[in-house]
Parts: sequence; structure tokens; C-alpha cells
Amino acid sequence: MFEVLVYMFENYIDTHFRPDENTLSKELYAAGFDEEDINGAFNWFNQLELMTKQSTVFEKPNHVSTRIFMQDELKKISGESIAFILFLVQANILNSAQRELVLDLAMNLPQPEVSIEEMRWIVLMTTWGASKSGPDKTKEYLFIEDALLNKQKPTLH
Repeated sequence: MFEVLVYMFENYIDTHFRPDENTLSKELYAAGFDEEDINGAFNWFNQLELMTKQSTVFEKPNHVSTRIFMQDELKKISGESIAFILFLVQANILNSAQRELVLDLAMNLPQPEVSIEEMRWIVLMTTWGASKSGPDKTKEYLFIEDALLNKQKPTLH
């Protein structure tokens, strides 16, 4: 299912054009994805869109909170992915509501473990929604996009 989400994001999100679900479903099926993965991706993506419409997701919180991870989360989400999320919160790229959104979306994926690569895509999809809410949010999306898509590692001086 995750491959369907990435395909949809790469092909439709940046173009701001998304065909209706029936047309898109046919295209995805023709591209080789199975019906179960397509339907799962639609449900996941609809959940993302619904959650990013909540006004609190993109507001800066006026308090600092500590996040305790549940055993199920620690089992499913790789340590590297959790460290990545915590780094983004500490760097003020994600607020606590966005962190929770990202974690909820990761937990709703059907695979038994969420890798760092998959977590980066989830964050990219989530911050894309934030980038639509103003120019100050676009830099956060661009930071994540660069971290995900730039294959060249930074050089330490």
C-alpha cells in the first residue's frame, strides 16, 4: 500500500490535480497495483486530508510536552524513525500536533514495521499540507523534501 501512496504523491500532489477516485483507481490498477492496496491508500490519504484540515495541526503550541511512546509504537516504528521525528520537533519543523498526526498515520500503515524511508515520506506528505497554509510553512516542507529526495549526504567541515 505504501508504494501506492508514494505514487499518488509523486504524480498528483505537486501538480495540484487529482482525478476522481474511480479514474485514479483505474490508473493505479493499470500501473500494477492491486485493489486492496489501492483502497487502503485511498483510505489512508483521505484520513491525512481530513486531519490536516484541523486548525490546531498547524498552530504553534504555547507549551512544551513530553511524548511517551507506547509499546506498540516502539515495536512498529523503527528507532531511527522515532529519532527523526524527535529531531523535527526539536528543530521546530513539526509541532506536537503534527508529530501526533505523523505517528497516527504511521501506525495506520498495514506493514509490521515503518522504516526511516517510509517515515520521511509520511512527514513529507504531512508537511505538504502545512505548506499550503502560508509562506512560513513552505520552508518546513522544503526542508523535509530536501532531506528525503537529496541523495547526496552533507559534507562536514
